[in-house]
Amino acid sequence: MIYSISDLHLGTSVDKPMDVFGKKWEGHFEKIKKDWLAKVGDDDVVLLAGDLSWAMTLDEAKEDLRKIAELPGKKVLLKGNHDYWWQSLSKVKSILPEGVYILQNDVVRIGKYLFCGSRGWAMEHPTEEDKKIFDRELIRLELSLSAMSKLRGEGDVVIGMTHFPPFDLTFEPTPVTELFRKYDVETVVYGHLHGNVYAKRKVYLDKTNYFLTSCDLVDFALVEIAD
Repeated sequence: MIYSISDLHLGTSVDKPMDVFGKKWEGHFEKIKKDWLAKVGDDDVVLLAGDLSWAMTLDEAKEDLRKIAELPGKKVLLKGNHDYWWQSLSKVKSILPEGVYILQNDVVRIGKYLFCGSRGWAMEHPTEEDKKIFDRELIRLELSLSAMSKLRGEGDVVIGMTHFPPFDLTFEPTPVTELFRKYDVETVVYGHLHGNVYAKRKVYLDKTNYFLTSCDLVDFALVEIAD
């Protein structure tokens, strides 16, 4: 089984509790953990689509990563815009426990599943700098999708990941959704949104199912993506 949840915003080493954003965030990781333990077995996979930790350095993030790693199942991590601790790919990989994978410009295979994607960037009212970052993220996304296509075989299931929404509030096709369509990706997970006007839990666009998995918008419960 494949599950997903994002935007955990853990802050063990930096003392940044999320309940400052409202009562619903009180004990939010314990809520997630309870649901996770009830659903996930050792052979299942949980996708975490960014904003994992408030830590500023990799050393500060270690305890948050440990909390995630000790939960059941295999985990695939994607960088979010607040994951400042995620700087050097090699350094992050060097501290990851067994069964924890990170996705950056490449593809992760676990059994018949191929996971690909990129962080993405904001599309609403972009500045010139936003446009530059967005274009770089498109390149990274295609690198990942291209790597996936070289591995893809009969019976494989492809699941895409982004942190930022792959569309704007019009839900019209975008350069991001066009890439997922081009590479025949049927399922994509994303996060980033919190109480946003276009925070729909599921969107079907160009033959692709897009699942929103920001933890507060899914009631701090893992979303079932595939069996």
